[in-house]
Amino acid sequence: MRDFFKQYVPYYKNYINRFIYAFIGMALAAVGTSGTAYAVKPLLDDIFVNKDLEMLKILPIAIVLLYFGKAAGTYIQAINMAFIGQDIVRLVRDKLLGHILKLDVDFFYKKNNGELISRITNDINRIQSAVSQKIGEFIREFLTVIGLVVVVIYQSPELAFYGLIVMPLSMWPLSILARKMKKLSFRSQESISDITTHLSEIFNNIEIIKANTSEKFELKKFSDFNMNFFKINLKTVKTNELVNPLMETVGAIAFSLVIVIGGKQVIDGELTVGAFFSFLTALFLLYPPIKRLSSIFNFMQDAIAANERINQLLDLRATIISGQNNFPENIQKIEFKNVTLRYDEKVALKNINLEAKLGQKVALVGDSGGGKSSLVNLIARFYDVSSGEINIDSLNIKDLDIKQLKENIAIVTQRVYIFSDSIAKNVAYGKEVDEQRVIESLKQAHAYDFVSKLPEGINTDLDEFGTNLSGGQRQRIAIARALYKNPKILILDEATSALDNKSESVISDIIDEISKDKIIFIIAHRLSTIKTADKIAVFKEGEIIAQDTEENLLLNCDEYKRLKTLSN
Repeated sequence: MRDFFKQYVPYYKNYINRFIYAFIGMALAAVGTSGTAYAVKPLLDDIFVNKDLEMLKILPIAIVLLYFGKAAGTYIQAINMAFIGQDIVRLVRDKLLGHILKLDVDFFYKKNNGELISRITNDINRIQSAVSQKIGEFIREFLTVIGLVVVVIYQSPELAFYGLIVMPLSMWPLSILARKMKKLSFRSQESISDITTHLSEIFNNIEIIKANTSEKFELKKFSDFNMNFFKINLKTVKTNELVNPLMETVGAIAFSLVIVIGGKQVIDGELTVGAFFSFLTALFLLYPPIKRLSSIFNFMQDAIAANERINQLLDLRATIISGQNNFPENIQKIEFKNVTLRYDEKVALKNINLEAKLGQKVALVGDSGGGKSSLVNLIARFYDVSSGEINIDSLNIKDLDIKQLKENIAIVTQRVYIFSDSIAKNVAYGKEVDEQRVIESLKQAHAYDFVSKLPEGINTDLDEFGTNLSGGQRQRIAIARALYKNPKILILDEATSALDNKSESVISDIIDEISKDKIIFIIAHRLSTIKTADKIAVFKEGEIIAQDTEENLLLNCDEYKRLKTLSN
């Protein structure tokens, strides 16, 4: 628990004033509770026994003030600690997502989206109460315990010994319960992560589920995850609820000792009735905050477990590190020299040598899994080479500022990425919207004809995944986005696969027009789309087995002839 609060103390420094207000509220609540217990002595001794009329006037007002102070203090503490907690959680959530977004692309391929969403939402929500409400309650209850212990000792040090000595006896079983709570919290958070992951898969793949009438199959899988979550949570409740009977039993032992010993002292005249009942009241009031402290301690195990899961992500570091050199203003060529790429143990590319010059369109062809996409992923530094090097002009790609590198690359893939926003903001994604440039980009992508007919034109909002557009229309939006960026390196990975022949022909003409001041890589299975390529590299099992113009490849490369035949 110490490490948990050590991690969040730096955040608390930003809320000194609110902490002061919250502490004042906690102190008022503690004084109110302790003062109420102490007031029992004058109530019995001065009013009921000694018939003191003056005290009869004063004590009711004092009790009202004590209860008002307690209520006001609790309210002041709650609103200030809630603000602190909510704001800390906001900052932690921003920090966690910001950190995750800096990690390598490989991390996202290996991690399930649902699990990441669960970490950012569910796990962080579990620490919210710990850093706000529970820490406030802990301090308030601790101060209340201190105040009541003072009253207990003040009224009778001897009885205080018997009333409080049994408390340390409960620490051992409580610590066992806390360790068990932490283990159950880990399991609970893993379980809710499984649920989130499965839901994400269901909603992302709803078309294939519907097509295969596998709703019952997916529901069964979900029900199994859900039942597991239910069982773990039930064990958590059972473990947490053991605190109350444990503390009740300990309290009963303490009260029994006090009644026997204190009653004897009252009978012998060693203790007044008022002092004894004030002591007893303080002792009665003492056990609820101690029980709440124990429950808070158990609850903290859940937050600690969640925080450890969060820290597992925060401890990860990107392996693809930015260089320091500026991206060349007038890029002339990209050169691959003996490049090899491994994904774990699998060799994706081996001994690749390829050169692409300014103004050239370089096509990459071959069977699926041949290494074409792996090569263009290296250009964007989604991965780094395992051996060899990639140079842009005379600079190793690893030595370039990675942000500048990616600002000068645009990628259009067969899978189209559409955000739930307007068409204009989708086209200008990540940049300021220049409406005239948006329109020009849409026209270039052969998309403005259908966009202009929409109710709000370029300001028309798109649904998630762009479901209110056809596949070909979404593809044109993606191409327009790449053109809006005006990159020096353009990568088209099956970018025209969703277009009809006429639109594909128009896009091919556009690519020819814009290629003069760019280097363009085109991955295509339909070889008709690369008929104007300056160079075609033929991939097979991670190697380039030939590279030349289409005319020469048709004469000299059997593999290209085979691909050409399959494409027709």
